[in-house]
Amino acid sequence: MTKSVNMAILYINVYIQYINFAKGVVLMNIIISNISKDPIYEQITKQIKDNIIKENVSEGELLPSIRSLAKELKISVITTKRAYEELERDGFIETVPGKGSYVSAKNKEFLKEKKIKSIEDKLMEAIEDSRVIGLTKNELKEMLDILYDNQI
Repeated sequence: MTKSVNMAILYINVYIQYINFAKGVVLMNIIISNISKDPIYEQITKQIKDNIIKENVSEGELLPSIRSLAKELKISVITTKRAYEELERDGFIETVPGKGSYVSAKNKEFLKEKKIKSIEDKLMEAIEDSRVIGLTKNELKEMLDILYDNQI
């Protein structure tokens, strides 16, 4: 993150923690925002999942320890533990007692398919809502195009 971006964030009084892990473990960025509606553990979980699905990290790579991640992000160990438990439950990581947590060797296509299913469910909900208010298919497509193109 550049200094100008850091200053802009500080200027608008948004507290964001940004950490780049590279000490012999997975290289990824974790950004925590206190203005997000999502709890911190969900922000961590989502970002690690996204990095795994996008293949920014490889199968078998060591993640930062729970304590290390908590220390770097200046958050509770309980919060990072919960994030790692969620990741393990969803099959994204495997934890070996005494050794650490690793990116699961689970089939990446399965994980991608799971994410696609989630997107389809959300789109179905949007379609149902649009029908309730009489929005046409073309109007819905136009909204999607605008939203998709305006994302960073």
